[in-house]
Amino acid sequence: MNSKFLGAATGLALLATVGASPAPASSAPRPVPVRALPLGAVDLTETRSTRTLQPGVTLTRIVRGADAPALVWTVEIAIPGGATSPDPDAPPTALKDRASADELTADAERVGFDARAEHVMTPAVADYAGGSLGWRVRVGRFDSQSAATAELTLLRKAGYAGSAVYTGWDGDPADRGPWRIDVLTIDPARFGGELRASYGPDLENREKTSQLAASAGATAGINAGFFVLDSKAGAPGDPAGVGVYDGRLLSEPVNGRPGLVIRDSGRRSTVARLTWEGRVVGRGASQVLDGVDRVPGLIRNCGGTADDTPTSLPLHDVTCSDHDELVAFTPDYGLQTPRGEGIEAVLNAAGRVVDLRSPRGGPLPVGGSTVQATGSRVAELTALAQAGRPLRVETTLRDGKGRKVAASPTTSMLNGGPELVRDGRMHITPATDGMVQPGNPSFYYGWMHKRNPRTLAGVDAAGRTVLVTADGRSTDALGLSIPESAAVARALGLRDAVNLDGGGSTTMVVDGAVINDPSDAAGERPVGDALLILPDRS
Repeated sequence: MNSKFLGAATGLALLATVGASPAPASSAPRPVPVRALPLGAVDLTETRSTRTLQPGVTLTRIVRGADAPALVWTVEIAIPGGATSPDPDAPPTALKDRASADELTADAERVGFDARAEHVMTPAVADYAGGSLGWRVRVGRFDSQSAATAELTLLRKAGYAGSAVYTGWDGDPADRGPWRIDVLTIDPARFGGELRASYGPDLENREKTSQLAASAGATAGINAGFFVLDSKAGAPGDPAGVGVYDGRLLSEPVNGRPGLVIRDSGRRSTVARLTWEGRVVGRGASQVLDGVDRVPGLIRNCGGTADDTPTSLPLHDVTCSDHDELVAFTPDYGLQTPRGEGIEAVLNAAGRVVDLRSPRGGPLPVGGSTVQATGSRVAELTALAQAGRPLRVETTLRDGKGRKVAASPTTSMLNGGPELVRDGRMHITPATDGMVQPGNPSFYYGWMHKRNPRTLAGVDAAGRTVLVTADGRSTDALGLSIPESAAVARALGLRDAVNLDGGGSTTMVVDGAVINDPSDAAGERPVGDALLILPDRS
């Protein structure tokens, strides 16, 4: 247990060692038996400490395998890409076919490195058969990161590319940890506060989870959905999927991907697969919308319309493009709408067209909005937007069964993927949600198969919303693969669960302090949005 959690643990309600029977203090209730997490060997030591943050909200820290022996470091060499190896003009990859891996291994051995080829197998999940992902090439086994880094330096001097990696991040089920997981549980029967999503002052600027929590006066919070990081992929901070805040749709879904739906400020939560329909309605005519509050032509995580390139299906961490788009902007987007070729209908607070500017881009009027058109959609918007006339944006969300998903001011929706648990059973959906990328097994290897910091959320059979973070990318906390994330969610009793943004974004804040260990070298990462637990202010 790290010092940040100890410092925040005033009012500790429960300290339990799974598999052991500690003698309870006479003034404390006997700990309730808990189900050990399905990580590593069954004989691992697991401790849990739980405290109440406010009525209906508990925080539990789970540490499993704290006494695990250290594993070794190694250097993973990037394998030249192309149909066969070597091909110096193709981008390198972590995994390749065996012939390419054997060739690179032999080449490294010839110049004096202790190289080996390793076969990577991955388990089957709900919509992906698993099996062989390919072969990786590694050099040496070292007792420390510094020793592995020194070997990497020699490899680079010899013309190779690669990285120093800790073998505990590989996802071997026989590893003994350690794992460190924090769990926030919101019980609607006793919860008097609010659970809601927040994105800060506007959508196009990122903020740290701790900043968002402090601004809202939150008791606790976690990072939430995927978002744009690179300006080449859109506006940094923009949700890369559904974003509903205070009942307002400010980012359209990646069609068909799962999201966390929070109703009545946290009294009812579900995981739902969401699609949407949007229209711009003028006098006697309407046109179909492509997006809301995002840079036209850039669709992060794909899953847009049929004319998007290279696909209209979800494709994670890929930015699809479309030269012909109609995108609506709300006052929440930012101070300026995106600039570029095309036109923009500017609407006042009453929803009437006050300007049609070209090129597009400029300030949003106070309380007003805009609609931008590019490519072939320019003519459509020009015909629709008449000066002084009303122009209305209509959007509809639907669930996986095609039913309308209504939103009130107490509704939040956050994007995620893949799905982890459905109806109490593990249900992992990387193929459906765009994490299986044809011709690129290295993406699945790094994103799904290997252990990383993770953030996930769901609801249990009692209707409690459960928010989970798992630290990773260190020797003190290995992180979770996506299958391990699903297994943990199920062991925690979640009936339905979805993966949220993880990696360097994974953050949990309690009482104003970050209690986990974010994995970025710079510390806590600014994110697109967060999910906050607010106190009862009645």
